[in-house]
Amino acid sequence: MFIGHFGLALAAKRVAPRTSLGTLAAASQWLDLVWPLLLLLGVERVRVAPGWTAFTPLDFEYYPWTHSLAMALAWSAAFGVAYRFRTGYARGAATVAALVASHWFLDAVVHRPDLPLAPGGTARVGLGLWNSVPATLAVEVPLFAAGLVAYATGTRPRNRAGAIAIWSLVAFLGIAYAGNAFSRPPPSSTAIGVAGLSLWLVVLWFAWADKNREPSP
Repeated sequence: MFIGHFGLALAAKRVAPRTSLGTLAAASQWLDLVWPLLLLLGVERVRVAPGWTAFTPLDFEYYPWTHSLAMALAWSAAFGVAYRFRTGYARGAATVAALVASHWFLDAVVHRPDLPLAPGGTARVGLGLWNSVPATLAVEVPLFAAGLVAYATGTRPRNRAGAIAIWSLVAFLGIAYAGNAFSRPPPSSTAIGVAGLSLWLVVLWFAWADKNREPSP
């Protein structure tokens, strides 16, 4: 799942209005923000396998430090504690912790049975929604759209940048999502890792958009 995670981040702004949307977006995608770093370092592995699923050609061979349930919960707790220590905002801390954990559960819906429960364990889970492109789109696109509506109706632009930033970001994510679903497979796992690092720039884009918006009256 990709934009569905961002959908939860957008909706979460209603729950924790004092928390930057950039922080909420980072929390929702934290596992995927760390994953390309470990991939490039050789700690985790992915294989390009065209036809592996209908939606993505990636075979996630080994990624227990980012995408096991146990580590997702550990990352969740660490993120929440760090945020509470830095800001003192309890509701925000609980929200970002929940977003980090939610990543694993949303991934469990779309992935094949490749998500480990814990490092070193053999059990793998995944409902395999990626085996159907229409079913994947039918779940993920409405999830993102609902979050976007919640955010857009709960905030308003402070200035022109506040309008341009969020809608240009939505357009970019739509193009990137379509490219991920319908473009040719990436050439190598290294290319995947390098491309994955660009997700950090998307998080900064969310932060910039939110900085130029304010709560609606």
